[in-house]
Amino acid sequence: MTETRRAFIKKTLSVSAYSIASTLGWLMPLKAMAQWQAENFTPGKLDDSITRLYKGQKIADSKDIELKIPTIAENGAVVPLTVSSRLGDVRAISIFVAKNPVPLAARFELSPELDAFVSARIKMAETSDVIVVAETGSGLYSARQLVKVTIGGCGG
Repeated sequence: MTETRRAFIKKTLSVSAYSIASTLGWLMPLKAMAQWQAENFTPGKLDDSITRLYKGQKIADSKDIELKIPTIAENGAVVPLTVSSRLGDVRAISIFVAKNPVPLAARFELSPELDAFVSARIKMAETSDVIVVAETGSGLYSARQLVKVTIGGCGG
């Protein structure tokens, strides 16, 4: 008798919780906030990727972008990095790896309410420059750093 009552209560509570969650929209899939832009992530050369993404706009070097990434990556399959910026009105941050088969490693479109800070782990095929481009309301700005990959690049 006790076991039947427990089973009944468990089923009732789980059905009730599911009904409430469904009504409130908790279990309904939301529209994805991320959107895959395949045309930007195609194999090719760095210059082609930058031209495709920024349509030939001028990109200025900036000391207001801080790129924190190891200068020597022991494992090219997982290279951690953080990017922050003191520039105003940063709308997007893109990360490029010059010698990767697909140079655009990541792109983050930021809401105006957010601080210009992103963190990621990227793959690097070999020793290469990592270039960060911050897209602001007043133009494009970049920072770069050479990273030496010792083993295990994204190719193997």
